[in-house]
Amino acid sequence: MLKVERLSGGYGKTRVLRGLSFDLAAQEILGIVGLNGMGKTTLLKTIMGLLPAEDGKIRLDGVAIEGLPAHRRSRMGFGYTPQGGAGFPGLTVKENLLLAGMMPCAGHAKSLNEIMSFFPRLERLLNRPSAALSGGERQLLALARTMVGSPRLLLLDELTEGIQPSVTDEIAECLLLIHRLERTAMIIADQDLSFLASLVGRALLVQKGEVVAQRSPADLLTDTVFDT
Repeated sequence: MLKVERLSGGYGKTRVLRGLSFDLAAQEILGIVGLNGMGKTTLLKTIMGLLPAEDGKIRLDGVAIEGLPAHRRSRMGFGYTPQGGAGFPGLTVKENLLLAGMMPCAGHAKSLNEIMSFFPRLERLLNRPSAALSGGERQLLALARTMVGSPRLLLLDELTEGIQPSVTDEIAECLLLIHRLERTAMIIADQDLSFLASLVGRALLVQKGEVVAQRSPADLLTDTVFDT
C-alpha cells in the first residue's frame, strides 16, 4: 500500500529524517517508537504532506506522491490526527463533526450516526462546546473528525499524551473497531508502549531519523525496546 524509500526531511535547514525507509501493507497497523526528538512526528507530518520531503520517495499503490500537498493526500485517503487533537474550541462537538464533513478534502463523508457508532462517548457530548471537553474527550473528538472523511490510512501522533488510562483503553477499542469494520491501515506513533502493543502487528524503532530495528508487540513490553 505505502512505500517510503530513503526519506529525508525536517524543518528548514534542520534535517530530522535521514534516509528512512519502510513498507506498510494494506490494512496493516504499524507502530512507530522512539525517544523524544528522534523524528516520529516529523515522519508523520512528512507522509501527510505537512512538511516537505527533501529527498526520497513516498509511494501509494506504486504512485509517487511526495510532491503532492496535504489536501491532495487527504483526497487520496490520508487522515492525520496530531498530538493534542485539533478542532474549533468555540464550536460544539456536533458542529465540529459537521464542519469536518463539509471540507473539500473530506472525500466520502460519514454521517453523524456513522461516527457515533465508532465513538459512543461523544453522543452525549454533541451539544457541548469542545472547549469544555476533557483532554481525553478532545482527543476522541479529534480522531472522530479525522474519521469523518473515511480515510484508508490513519496517521496518528501521540494520541495518549496526557490522557488518563481509562480513556487510553477507550481510544484503543475505537481504533480496533475502526480497523475491524473499515479495514483502515494505520501508522501510530506513541510513547505508551502498552497501548501500541494492544494494537500493532509490529513496530519500527526510530533513532535520529532512521529505522534501526523492528519490534514485535511482545517486545514493546520489555525493558530492551529501545536497545539496538
